[in-house]
Amino acid sequence: MRLLLTLFVLTTGAFAKPNILFICVDDLRPELKCFGADYIHSPNIDALAARGRAFTRHYVQAPTCGASRYALLTGTYGPAGNGALFARSKNIKHPSLPAYFRENGYTTVSVGKVSHHPGGRGGKDWNDNSQPEMPNSWDRHLLPAGKWQHPRGWMHGLANGEIRKNAKDMDIFQAFDGDDNSYPDGPAIEETLKQLDELAVDKKPFFLATGILRPHLPFGAPAKYLAPYKNAKLPPVPHPEKPKGKTTWHGSGEFMKYNRWGRNPNTDPAFALEVRRHYAACVTYADAQVGRIIARLNKLGLAENTLIVLWGDHGWHLGEHAIWGKHALFEESLRSPLIVVAPQVKQPGTSTKSVVESIDLFPTLCDLTDLKKPDFLNGSSLLPLLKDAKANPNGKAISYSGRARTIRTATHRLIKHSNGHLELYDHTTPAGETKNLAKENPALAKELAHKLQ
Repeated sequence: MRLLLTLFVLTTGAFAKPNILFICVDDLRPELKCFGADYIHSPNIDALAARGRAFTRHYVQAPTCGASRYALLTGTYGPAGNGALFARSKNIKHPSLPAYFRENGYTTVSVGKVSHHPGGRGGKDWNDNSQPEMPNSWDRHLLPAGKWQHPRGWMHGLANGEIRKNAKDMDIFQAFDGDDNSYPDGPAIEETLKQLDELAVDKKPFFLATGILRPHLPFGAPAKYLAPYKNAKLPPVPHPEKPKGKTTWHGSGEFMKYNRWGRNPNTDPAFALEVRRHYAACVTYADAQVGRIIARLNKLGLAENTLIVLWGDHGWHLGEHAIWGKHALFEESLRSPLIVVAPQVKQPGTSTKSVVESIDLFPTLCDLTDLKKPDFLNGSSLLPLLKDAKANPNGKAISYSGRARTIRTATHRLIKHSNGHLELYDHTTPAGETKNLAKENPALAKELAHKLQ
């Protein structure tokens, strides 16, 4: 009997470790149809949410790519700058998320922008093999730059190989009448599909991470993805005024560097609407790339034994608080989409409002694959929330920048500046993050500040 069971396992793959498909999307706000934005066309991401659990109150650790990805890829709180992973590479104390799965028998592959630099290398053009961003993590770490020459060019590219040399000479948005491969994500997704084909015949389980660039600046996407938004009625921007008093507000430096034809979205409502429509087009373009990946996964017969995670590396302001970018510690910078598709999800399609953070993904993936959780992790497994969407109603999320730290609870956000100044916001009121209540409610402010120590 034991011999027959062994033969069954060997021939059918029963009890095999599940594969992991991790899709990260750059600068993606939780502005998707499955997250309540009815005007957005996101059918492929919506389909993932219908099959799994959408976390509507997921918060990243930092409102910038490098530091946010550091937290997710290490399962720990870390530095606040974009160079966080490169700094870690010089003094590695614990394995990264992919390194840990690699040590436990997985083939690990990364395509596109998964760590901060697309392709995961340093150097002038981000293609120096002697400067890996995440040593010992990936069996293959790939970025086919195509017409964009190199990873640095790919990162800020527009249609047909246009790369950013001086931001003022590159348009802030664009809609070229071409196919999906006319923009940088095209060749990266083609490589992702190729890797799936190769991994499908590998006897080992795989951890495939693919990073979709759009909707990162500049907002360029094929014209067909802009078409649904040309006459669409977009909701008004909430709280569009610059906040008063000391906050982590910033002047949207990267956005304002691009060619804007002399227009400012903070003073030109028509231009602001154009920007938002082009951002939406980029979201729908990114969604289409998700669809291509899932279609190939299904075609290869891998769907049943593959866990899927879709994660936005941070949010992005589209005029809230008069910001067009990230880097602030407001809700719009820190809240991003998170969707997990796994057999353990009970009542798939039901979202959860519990507060979670990116560092929770490392222990979650360990639980979902029956791997022992390392003791250095700072996060908590989301498995209870996959089984019960109403579990952990009192969760919290900690985030940080170079000048302040913040804690988000189910009802409030507290921000503590490096000089001790406090901002306290009540999310149960319409004022949200526009009225600082720290002086009106010093007891709660002190309690939450203590949790940031």
